[in-house]
This record gives sequence, structure tokens and C-alpha cells, in this order.
Amino acid sequence: MGHTTHLSPPQVAPIVGRSKALESVSGARAEYEAGRFNNSVNRSYYACFQAAIFALQMEGFRALRGEWGHDFVQAQFNGQLIHRRHRYSADFRTILRDNYEVRARGDYEEQPVTEVVAARALQRAERFVRAIVRRHEDRA
Repeated sequence: MGHTTHLSPPQVAPIVGRSKALESVSGARAEYEAGRFNNSVNRSYYACFQAAIFALQMEGFRALRGEWGHDFVQAQFNGQLIHRRHRYSADFRTILRDNYEVRARGDYEEQPVTEVVAARALQRAERFVRAIVRRHEDRA
């Protein structure tokens, strides 16, 4: 059996979170271009959620009781990384909530998400993920 190196979760998780966020935002774009707006807003939200987790991990934060809950991530990202540490623009403080609400509509409501709503969610996600990845590109 070959030798494998095991990295502790704090070393692995941020890299995984970054790649997941990039994959999700790419998927959101592909779904949007294919006219699948409900799925696009789902991927747009998860791109933001994964990017926020990545940003928190890169700043030394850990999951609450081992889990990155949606409310926890939003509260910590806004409270710690926007308001307290000023790592990101205050313009970002509503992106997680806005994309979460649109995702919930797309996932659970009978009425489909419109192209305009999906386009706005995608634009928010691309801007959010881009800013977070750029901030940490030399550290990830």
C-alpha cells in the first residue's frame, strides 16, 4: 500500500471551499445560459455560501459545533468580515440573504424564478465569489 499524506481539516477545507464556490458559480452561469433559472439561482446561492465559508476559514474561523449553518455563516460573514474587520465592502452584507431568499423561491415555490431575477442573483454571486477568491488567491 502506498504512502498517503493526511492533512488536517483546517488545511484542506479552505481549498475545497474555494474550488466548490468556483464550480458552483460556473454551474450557475451554465444553468442560466441554458434557461434553467430555478437551478441557476440555487447554484448562485451555494456559490456565495461556499465562498463565505472559504473566507471565514481563511480568517481563522471555525464552524459552530462542526457545522456551517446558513444563519451562522451569514451572521459571521457580515458581523466579522464586513463590519468588524472591514475585509469586504458593506455592499456585500445583503448578498447571502438575498440569494438565499431567491434560492428558496426557486426551490420551493410553485412560480418559477424569472430570467431577470436569475440574472441579478448570478451577477451578485459572480461579484461576491470573485472578490473573495481575489482576496485570498495568494494564500489558498
